[in-house]
Amino acid sequence: MQLPSSATVAAAVLSVVLLISATEAHNITNILASHTQFSTFNRYLTTTHLAAEINRRQTITVCVVDNAGMSDLLSKHLSIYTIKNVLSFHVLLDYFDAKKLHQITNGTALAATMFQATGSATGSSGFVNITDLKGGKVGLSPADYNVPTPAKFVKSIVEIPFNISVIQISMILPSDEAEAPTPGPSQMNLTFLMSVQGCKVFAETLLASPAEKTFEDNVDGGLTIFCPGDDAMKKFLPKFKNLTAEGKQSLLEYHGIPIYQSISNLKSNNGDMNTLATDGAKKYAVVIQNDGEDVTIKTKIVTAKITATLVDKLPLAIYSLDKVLLPKELFKAAPTPAPAPAPEAHAESPKHSKSPPAPASPADSPADSPTDGPNSDADDLTDSGAVKYNAGASLAAVFSLWFAFNLLM
Repeated sequence: MQLPSSATVAAAVLSVVLLISATEAHNITNILASHTQFSTFNRYLTTTHLAAEINRRQTITVCVVDNAGMSDLLSKHLSIYTIKNVLSFHVLLDYFDAKKLHQITNGTALAATMFQATGSATGSSGFVNITDLKGGKVGLSPADYNVPTPAKFVKSIVEIPFNISVIQISMILPSDEAEAPTPGPSQMNLTFLMSVQGCKVFAETLLASPAEKTFEDNVDGGLTIFCPGDDAMKKFLPKFKNLTAEGKQSLLEYHGIPIYQSISNLKSNNGDMNTLATDGAKKYAVVIQNDGEDVTIKTKIVTAKITATLVDKLPLAIYSLDKVLLPKELFKAAPTPAPAPAPEAHAESPKHSKSPPAPASPADSPADSPTDGPNSDADDLTDSGAVKYNAGASLAAVFSLWFAFNLLM
């Protein structure tokens, strides 16, 4: 029997490694980057921040339209926030590749969309009907649409089984509800949103400060606000009143981050972050830390905990805290108490035994201590016992196999 060539074996193993890598994550903008006919659709996925939401999800189908189809949508002169709703209506929260589309049970299926998941859709307006038509064609239409199926499945673009499927459809799916005027974040009343959800004192303090404009100016580009709850803010007000006007503004701006951070991002990211108060040498940074489901915001002075999510919708997030954030630029850390002096040691006079001590019995001997070193086998396992995938190790294995087969040939 003729053995396969080393190149064939190496290629096969490398294919497996790449397949494993592909199923771990996806990036919709990278997927569409090589398909210029979808460049407008791709650009608006980025502009509306919808791409980031797609990349965080698993088991989805993105229904893309070509540049001509996007021109029809853009000719309606919708706001960017309304366009986001329309495009989110084209992201199905289930996996449909070409094979599944042509093998729909009973010829029809109802799929929820990301627009439905936003909570903005009423009734069944956030669902899409998929219908297996005669002649091998597949149609897609809004669930609340009463006329014949308008859009048709054209072809599959990319299929990463059960992770993401990208398919082309013939036109933008019509939806009166998705195309309804949507207020942008800059049209929202930030202080009102905080006031009615337990941060009234902070909101009123912000309203009376030039810092409010700083917050408002940053909303459209992405903003995360940490607002102390009323009890925490009331206790802090005496100290706040003693700050200079500049200090008061800096402290309020210290409670804002000039990027959008969803709660899922905060739970998965640790480290320093600049704030709205950051200005050159004045660092005014905070440290985000998470412990399971808990997220804390740390400064050199205090550690505050997120107690509730008030708003979490791109590009704005507002969270309530149990404490006011105190920057080291305005406050001094409490001095660390000096350690208590150690008690003086009193030397005991040596005792002389008249006879040598009896040898220790086996029972008095110390037991063998367990090995302190890490268990190399356990290091390669997850908590559930499943083997972790390590891309570097996999590639090393590929080249090792290739080298071994070269030696054999």
